[in-house]
Amino acid sequence: MKIYKSKIDWWLGLPLLYPIFLSVTSMIEGEWIGYPVFIFFLLFIVFISKSTRYIIAENQLIVKSMFVVNDRIDISKIRKIEKTNSILSSPALSLDRIAIKFNKFDEVYISPKEKQNFLTDLLQINPNIEVKV
Repeated sequence: MKIYKSKIDWWLGLPLLYPIFLSVTSMIEGEWIGYPVFIFFLLFIVFISKSTRYIIAENQLIVKSMFVVNDRIDISKIRKIEKTNSILSSPALSLDRIAIKFNKFDEVYISPKEKQNFLTDLLQINPNIEVKV
């Protein structure tokens, strides 16, 4: 079993910094509501960055992100992997993404930090994958 972390673009977290800034401002002004808001958003950022990962186990690619995404893809069903900068919602924390196309019409966008090692591991299991990155 191999675990790959998601690459993280720092600027994707910018929208989350605004509520953190507001909560810090509230704490400085002595308002108690700032503390739970600050803790919530800080934990959310840490949780999402630690939980988004891609696991190659036996002949499956397991895509996990928080408790929402837990996709299992049979690696033998992967047809094509190509580079994409799609902004569609996906279990990827970077816009440096790859699209994994599998079955007939299914696809998922991910952003493994160690992209070349990830692709090498997939190709060892299924050498028929067409790769365009």
